[in-house]
Amino acid sequence: MIRLLSIAAVAAAALTATAPAHAQTGGYYTASLAAAPAKTKLVTRSTIWTCNGTTCTAPKAGSRDAIMCELVVRQTGALTGFAAGGTAFDAEALSKCNSRAK
Repeated sequence: MIRLLSIAAVAAAALTATAPAHAQTGGYYTASLAAAPAKTKLVTRSTIWTCNGTTCTAPKAGSRDAIMCELVVRQTGALTGFAAGGTAFDAEALSKCNSRAK
């Protein structure tokens, strides 16, 4: 029984060590704003964005990345950059997202 618990503990530690950094920090999405928002927390549907200066981050949500960009841009205005899972939107995708700005 003790050996089984030891194996389980090692397996759990290995899985935790390989988890992506953005999962640990809650920053799967990163939105770069032209100006800092008035509040440090924003909510889009059920996703909470945390803002620090002109950068807002949020954990992964169930919506497509483009939808998440559009949701945040509706509250913040045009973005200077947007990334999902560490991959930045190209100029065309960012322009399409910004077309939804308030």
